[in-house]
Amino acid sequence: MQSDQLVKQIEFLKEIDKLKYIQRKTKLFNSDRNENDAEHSWHLAMMAIILAQHSNTTIDLLKVLKMLLIHDIVEIDAGDTFIYDTQKSHTNTDQERLAAERIFGLLPAEQAAEYMGIWEEFEESQTDEAKFARSMDRLEPLLQNASNNGGTWQEFDVDYAKVYEKKQVIQNGSTAIWEYAEQVLNDSVERGILKKNR
Repeated sequence: MQSDQLVKQIEFLKEIDKLKYIQRKTKLFNSDRNENDAEHSWHLAMMAIILAQHSNTTIDLLKVLKMLLIHDIVEIDAGDTFIYDTQKSHTNTDQERLAAERIFGLLPAEQAAEYMGIWEEFEESQTDEAKFARSMDRLEPLLQNASNNGGTWQEFDVDYAKVYEKKQVIQNGSTAIWEYAEQVLNDSVERGILKKNR
């Protein structure tokens, strides 16, 4: 007889397989294939491991990794909201909260509470860990779009000012990475793949 705790944990793990089916607007590096949420989360976790030394402060890397691996799980129910969507808010929504409660609620109570708290911490973006995690989340699509001749910037007619506004939160987690990101943005303008209205 399996323990109730194990059964709940396995049910959660089976449920989050659905993350592999959630398509994002951004495409893989140098590719025309859309990235899915599971690939995105994995890549952010790797980025955090590799780039942690550039954080503005000393961070709890394990907590950052947990944030990055679970932050988009709510999109199983709520779907992916494109960061430059002009119709739908990209901030935490009631729909996402309901999704978090349902999906994390599959876990045993103690784990459910832990992961709900970690998800909320990422969304609120006030702690050093959340700020660094958010930096990774904003950096990856910037690098993807630069590698894809403008990618979603071109496809959805997004200009430099809008991209800059969304990406500048990178500096809250890492000024060094933000300096690099700014250079990528400026280079993208020079290359003509990101328009800058004069």
